[in-house]
Amino acid sequence: MRHNKKFNHLSRTASHRKAMLANMAISLIMHKRITTTLAKAKALKKYVEPLITRSKNDTTTSRRVVFRYLQNKYAVTELFKEISVKVADRPGGYTRIIKLGTRQGDAAEMAFIELVDYDENMAKTPKAAAKKTRRSRKSTKAETTEAPVAEETVAAEEAPKAE
Repeated sequence: MRHNKKFNHLSRTASHRKAMLANMAISLIMHKRITTTLAKAKALKKYVEPLITRSKNDTTTSRRVVFRYLQNKYAVTELFKEISVKVADRPGGYTRIIKLGTRQGDAAEMAFIELVDYDENMAKTPKAAAKKTRRSRKSTKAETTEAPVAEETVAAEEAPKAE
């Protein structure tokens, strides 16, 4: 029976898995986005999100608890100084996993894992992309010169009708 066996062991011993997740969490905190396999990204999400939640409360106790997991004072400082300020009003869901496809060598599913509040591409407004107009491939000088002449003749024809 599988009672109380919820997390992915990633085919590693407990000490190897702990060290690997700690290193990946440090890289994610320092670089804001990392590329890894999908299984590792999902395991990292479960590992790092409680640490980010803990960093919202900047006390000595919470710093010690986070340091016990990460063992890197620069990552802990970054987490408590910058990241916790950006995610202060967010009630969870601090990371995003984006699937990339399969890796060439072993066909492993690859994915980005990134901090949601630090992604510049997603933060941009979609209105800038909507302003593009469709243009035909046929753009010659003859067409551009004919268009103003046609407009002038239409304007000239409308003027006498108004009188």
